[in-house]
Amino acid sequence: MDVHTDFTWIDWSVIVLYMVFTTWLGHRLSGKQATIKDFFLGGKRLPWWAVSGSMIATEISALTFIGVPGGVYAMNGDWTYLQWGVGSIIARFAVGYWLVPLYYEKEIYSPYDFMGSRLGEGVRRLVTGLFSLGAVLGQGVRVVVTAVILQVMTGMDANLCIVIICLFAVAWTFLGGMQTVIWTDVIQFCLFIAGGLLALVVLLQAMGWSQIHDLNQIFVDGKPFDKTRIMDFRTPFEHPMASYTIWVGIFAMPFQNFAAFGVDQLNTQRMFCCGSAKEARKAICWSSVSLLITLLMLAVGAGLYAWYQVNTPTEAEAALFTENSNFVFPTWIIRELPVGVSGLILAGAFAAAISSLDSILAALSQTSLSILYGRERLENDADGQKMVFHSRVAVSIWGAILCLFSIGMYFVYSSNKDSDLIKLAFGIVSYTFGPLLGILLAAIFPKHINVGALVLGAIVSVLVVFYSRPELPLILDALGMKEVNQWLENNQPGFISVWFFPINCALTFGMGWLGGFFQKSDRSSV
Repeated sequence: MDVHTDFTWIDWSVIVLYMVFTTWLGHRLSGKQATIKDFFLGGKRLPWWAVSGSMIATEISALTFIGVPGGVYAMNGDWTYLQWGVGSIIARFAVGYWLVPLYYEKEIYSPYDFMGSRLGEGVRRLVTGLFSLGAVLGQGVRVVVTAVILQVMTGMDANLCIVIICLFAVAWTFLGGMQTVIWTDVIQFCLFIAGGLLALVVLLQAMGWSQIHDLNQIFVDGKPFDKTRIMDFRTPFEHPMASYTIWVGIFAMPFQNFAAFGVDQLNTQRMFCCGSAKEARKAICWSSVSLLITLLMLAVGAGLYAWYQVNTPTEAEAALFTENSNFVFPTWIIRELPVGVSGLILAGAFAAAISSLDSILAALSQTSLSILYGRERLENDADGQKMVFHSRVAVSIWGAILCLFSIGMYFVYSSNKDSDLIKLAFGIVSYTFGPLLGILLAAIFPKHINVGALVLGAIVSVLVVFYSRPELPLILDALGMKEVNQWLENNQPGFISVWFFPINCALTFGMGWLGGFFQKSDRSSV
């Protein structure tokens, strides 16, 4: 269905003006980039509220802005996704009150510097490699998902969407480093809130919350189902594949979010932009208000479901929504909102993808240069301008790598449109977050840790996830190994990937601790 025929030249003009204005404003607010500290840490003088807004804008990506309403619209969709916020808030306060003071004891640029100082250069290289792998895989998939949605909505070629996203991300990071990244993120944060509120107001004016709530009371498989329910108490023992339950929120998601905000350079680099540990703590704790934006988008999803019960979608629209529920919100934006407003909101979707990507580029650039040149040379103020130049080169190289990887991922998707890229985007971090968190705990409690066993534990953790997730069967199927694939599918663990966060954290740390314990026993017996 050609939804893009309703996307007018006025909408296109709004997108172009928005992108140009955001780029100009971000550059004006970037200040001078005389040293590496200026480029990667914003000179450690950025206000905590801007850093917090940047964290939220990166977290509430285009996938969340568009995917959460689409998830509610789907037949089995509801508000149980909100339960994950319990673990998210727990983790943010743990990072703010436990990790931030540890990180601010020394002048460091990443948590990998902290781990390296406690466990050695080899560990620093390992965790940097794990971060880089997870960043390229996860962000590449997110760019593809956004490009596919924008292709349907605007009529642009998906590969062109990918290139535009990557070019702007490189430009924003290249121009002003983390200061430009953070200030442009703040603009996206404001646009997200405005777009979500506008959509909800329009839906409430059309139907009212009472009617929306009533229309979200449906029957699924002959049983009553409330699409606005929040709590799900099913246990993982009875329903191991249930994603959105209170037990996942309490016991699995704190590990995921602790890693996301305390170990992943994507977020921790922002934390280091604050002038003090107190300011960094405020930034990370106040970023918990992102849960309110999630709640807003869940309400929009319920409103969209009610809207299309009253205003029956055309046959073509229904087919599009069945193909992918993530097309529901963008289609409604284009069809129902005034010309120009729809362009502004979809500009926010473009900018959201750019916002997440430029953050990754800054983080990848900093960590790779730290490995290449070493901390002392990289952070030497005497080489400031030279290292800033090298940083911009690294940003450009990583931008090209991510662009090519995203185009390759789109080719895979276009060859097999049954691939669920949304689940892949959120599940891909299960490869690296568990091992990274286990190594961080080993760095905090280094006594009796054997580094070799710790590294082995990280490798085993990655292999366990690879064995358990759907990527391996897809690879085996592509290689024509159908018999092996059939055996594997019959013997893979039957639980969702989020449980790998605590499992692999314990596996990595446990192997490092046991290795140190046996090493100590061997030495005492000699």
